[in-house]
Amino acid sequence: MNRRIFIRNTSLSVLGLSLARTGISNQAGNVKSKRKIIAGAHVWVYASTLPGYDVSSALSRIFSDISYAGFDGVETMEHPLRSAAYTSQIKELIDQYKISLIGSSYSGDMWDKDKHNQIYEDVDMIFTNMASVGGRTFGVSVGEPEGRTKTEKEFDNQAILLKKLISIGEKSGIVLNLHNHTAEVANKMFDLRGTLKRIPDIKLGPDLNWLLRAGINPIDFLREFRKQIVFLHLRDQLNNGKWPESMGEGNVDFKEISDVLTEINFAGDAIIELAHENGFVPTRPLRESLKMSRDYIKKTMGI
Repeated sequence: MNRRIFIRNTSLSVLGLSLARTGISNQAGNVKSKRKIIAGAHVWVYASTLPGYDVSSALSRIFSDISYAGFDGVETMEHPLRSAAYTSQIKELIDQYKISLIGSSYSGDMWDKDKHNQIYEDVDMIFTNMASVGGRTFGVSVGEPEGRTKTEKEFDNQAILLKKLISIGEKSGIVLNLHNHTAEVANKMFDLRGTLKRIPDIKLGPDLNWLLRAGINPIDFLREFRKQIVFLHLRDQLNNGKWPESMGEGNVDFKEISDVLTEINFAGDAIIELAHENGFVPTRPLRESLKMSRDYIKKTMGI
């Protein structure tokens, strides 16, 4: 399932849980942290407006905006890393803006054995290109059969391919992590637990907002899987369940999230992934929303 379908079909109800912000006073003051956490931005907010979600044509703007906003690096989607020319352009942009390519997200039907060779060859090529420009993380969404849950055999197939991808990543210095949208964690995390049953120590890169929208308390998730979480996606949310224009304009308590990250000794990458509802009309340039978001997590989370 592609990311736009997730946006269209996701429930907009808000969990009360512990993530509703009770007042701006709870967010005040700078937060100092000794954790080594890299702050980056994901390209989805650009990709969502482009044909096929391919950001290759927008790389210059992306690196310029994300550098302006003060991030340490960029997490791309996989499309430009299939091209030697665009990989070369990424290298030039890294040198120009002095920010890194942290890595890439990736989506594929890992459960479908008939697609294994195609996915393996695709990822192998992406890893080669990504490693050449210093990329080191790979967030995988495993896909889902339409209209049903996976069978035990399909979970077995999925695990076989994931283990192969983990192995080739290790040879390139790239760490694979499981990334979630709603489908992977719906129904009491049926899909995720199906993978963990077969690969108990697989690295995780949860998107805390998709957890929230799937009915999972992100705080509980962070604590339960503390030993294998190496990567995070962060996004704010309003009390009406919709996404605000930038971080800090919603009602998620990121100070509490920061406290839990300290508690579990998280020392990975924290990636802001802005997303806007269908039909949303921006009130400011995107680079300004990115900068507001960067400043906000620096203030509230010390990242």
